[in-house]
This record gives sequence, C-alpha cells and structure tokens, in this order.
Amino acid sequence: MLKKIILAAGVVCFFFSLSFLAPVTALGADTTYTFGLLLVGPYNDHGWSQAHFDGGNYVEKMIPGVKMIYIDKVNPADRPGVTIPQLVDDMVEKGAKLIIANSDDMKDGTREAARMHPGVHFIHISGDDVLTKKAPQNLSNLMGRMEYGKMMAGFVAAITTKTGKIGYLGPLVNEETRRLVASCYLGAKYAWEKVLKKDPAKLKFQVTWIGFWFNIPGVTADPTQVAQNFFNNGYDVVLSGIDTTEALVGAMQKRKEGKKVWAVPYDYIGACAQGADACLGVPYFNWGPGYVKFIKASMAGQWKSQWVWTGPDWQDINNPDTSAVGFMTGSALSPSAKTALDKFIKDLGTGQAELLKGPLYYQDGSQFLKEGEVATDKQVWYMEQLLKGMTGQSRAK
Repeated sequence: MLKKIILAAGVVCFFFSLSFLAPVTALGADTTYTFGLLLVGPYNDHGWSQAHFDGGNYVEKMIPGVKMIYIDKVNPADRPGVTIPQLVDDMVEKGAKLIIANSDDMKDGTREAARMHPGVHFIHISGDDVLTKKAPQNLSNLMGRMEYGKMMAGFVAAITTKTGKIGYLGPLVNEETRRLVASCYLGAKYAWEKVLKKDPAKLKFQVTWIGFWFNIPGVTADPTQVAQNFFNNGYDVVLSGIDTTEALVGAMQKRKEGKKVWAVPYDYIGACAQGADACLGVPYFNWGPGYVKFIKASMAGQWKSQWVWTGPDWQDINNPDTSAVGFMTGSALSPSAKTALDKFIKDLGTGQAELLKGPLYYQDGSQFLKEGEVATDKQVWYMEQLLKGMTGQSRAK
C-alpha cells in the first residue's frame, strides 16, 4: 500500500502546487462566493471540528471574494430531530454554492441534500459515496491519510511508555476508526520491536470505545473516566481517537497527583495547548489546501465528482500549504524520542518502513495480509477488524 500512497502523496504535492494556492479572482468585484460548513461538534473544540473551521478560514484568506458560513454542533444530541437537508436548505437560502459536511454520520443526509440541490456542490468528509457510485455528480469525498499520522502517534507512545501498556480512547466502531487505531498499533509495534528491540509479548495495546465522536452525557461512556481508568490500571500513555481532548486532560489530572503519564490527542494542530506537560504530540488534519482546490474548481466551472484521499507532503509534513496530514511534536516528547520519530517519518516517506505489509492477521486469527503482501487502498479503507495483538472490540455490540 505504501508505494501507492507515496505516489498519491507525490500527486498531492502537484495537487497543491504554488500556482494552485496563489489567490485568484474568479468573480466580479461586487460578487461574493459563499460556501457552507456543517460541523459535527463545536467550532472551537480543540479537535476535529476546529480543524475544519480553521480550514474554512484558510480558504477565505487564500481566495478573494469567498465567504464562509457555518453551523456547528450538528449531531442528534445538540440538534435533535434536525436533518442535514434542513440545514442545507438554510445555507442555500443564504447563498451557499458549495457545502462541506464534516462527519461520517452525515453521509446519507448529505447525499439526499445533494440530490435535492443539483446546482450546489457538496463535499462529504470521510465518506465513500464516489467509490461506491452512490454519489450524484455534484458530490465529492475528501479525506486525509491519517493512517500515517496515527502510525506516528503509536510510535511516540511505544518509545515513551515505561510500563509497556498503551491505551486507546476510541469513538465509535466503524471501518474508519478500525483502520486508524490499527495504524496506531502498527506504529507502536514497530517502535517497540524494531527500534527498542523489546519482547513483543510485553507490549499491551487496549482499545476502549465510548460510542460517539465526543462525550454525550447519558449516551456515551464518559471519556474522562475512560482515560482515568486507563491511568489507574497502569497504562502510562493514552492515545486519543475522539474529537476532543479528554485523554490529555486526564493525563494532566494524573500528573498533578504525581503520576508520570502522557497522552496523544488527535485532529487539531493546537491540541497540545490543553496540557503541554503531558502531550507527546498530535497527529492533525490540514483541511485548507483541499478545500481550496475544490472551491476553485467550483468557481471556475470545472467541478467533477471525485474521491480524494490525500497524504502528507513527505518533504515537510507540517507545511500548511501542501500537507493534508501532519504531526506536531509536544513538549513532553524527549529529545531522543524526537530523534527516533524524525527517522521513522523519513522511513515512512521513502518506503523503508512499510507497516501495512504481511503477514498480518485480524483479531480472530484470520489473515489480513499474506507474507510479503502490501495492503491496497481498498483493504485499508474497508478494514474489517482490529489486528491480532490488539485488545478491544472489533465491532459494535
């Protein structure tokens, strides 16, 4: 798979070339192009939704004459009974010519709204309607290859742990969350076995799911309590797969009690600010360049329905204009761990570190990849179970 993704990353570098990112004026001086953003959580959640909100602000900065409107907290708990088509209707009335829906949970509603508004363009984040040929021509899918960022997160966790016990605070169980947590595990396994040369049997990787992307009192498990349970049971590093920063907050609480523990949040470049002393780093999404590409195509009358899965710019994974996925190191990461991480990132980029290569087995013992087999995009995207060596549910009950 890595050779394919490296090729995709090269395409991304071209895709986000300087000529592409240069501001353009495609509209008359008195005309505003409005796009809408539907956010599953608060726009300032220090996680998933804030990363998208910042991506929208990037678009306004890069393309003159473009304005963002947004609706946040688009989820059943905050807006019971409200549908995606209803929210889209409101945005279209306000002049939106393109609408971005930022959660897997919005897949069906976004497809319905796109069919209702054929003259409006839609981007559904993390979906696969284009792949499955369910998408109308005005709908595209966009996602970042966060599998690489998660490999980095698992790597720093395993390099740092003193107990060999790593916890993963997971959201809900689906193909996306399985492939991301599996990538974390593979990164941890690589660091533990290949770099530290430690016994594989002494690495414990536990996944606990809360039931949604963030805490909904009375509906999900409390992520703060889940994080505390990890720390209380000897896990000294907790990786987050949820939209918000409870893993890091929990680590800081334990540090105040004198415990030496760490956490790795998710999604947002600035997430470590919620607990710098415990933060090893954060894998994050950079949505702005991808948004710019689609909105420019829409403005120029060059829209086409496509599925885009973009990776890091291996020349500089933290370049805000070219890299869809990055990893920002935290102040709690030791200098020696940072050096090891830098080499790991380089090896990922060159293909020397190929983690999605067989033999790999699913949790139930069935084979995921044969000896020497490199995973295809489809095998990764539609990961069926957690991997052998991981503890936790592979499917929702």
